[in-house]
Amino acid sequence: MPSRRELIAMSPEEVSTYLASQQRLIVVSNGPGGFPHPMPMNFGIDEAGRLVILTFAKSQKVRNIERDPRASLLVESGATYHEMKSVIIYALAEIIPQGPEFERCREAFGRKRQSVAAPGSSIQPQIDSTMNKRVAIRFTPERTISWDHAKLGEKY
Repeated sequence: MPSRRELIAMSPEEVSTYLASQQRLIVVSNGPGGFPHPMPMNFGIDEAGRLVILTFAKSQKVRNIERDPRASLLVESGATYHEMKSVIIYALAEIIPQGPEFERCREAFGRKRQSVAAPGSSIQPQIDSTMNKRVAIRFTPERTISWDHAKLGEKY
């Protein structure tokens, strides 16, 4: 008989579908004093399934990743226990400076942003006006953990 953990785990296809439907993740990098540094960020997904964010080159998360490229990413949703879904991705991060690879990350970010943004909302002008100060961070997954409590059918 499968364990409760096995019952709620998402398949790789379910994880991909879930990530494609979500707008924001929490990036947890290792801060300068050793404490975790969590930050909510909008994200994209590139053609290889890596997650990408755009951020200011002088941000704390960039400084953290320069020191230690390990990061945890959390995407979660659900208002009640039986609706709760989450994906944790342990990843290696790389900073992508301005250039052709940055533009590919920017395109992946833009595609994802368009697919999940609320109609009529756009932060694109703000992003475009500060693009020369930004870098991309690309996260290559090393390990993924997921759960979908809806699979329990409201049974705890």
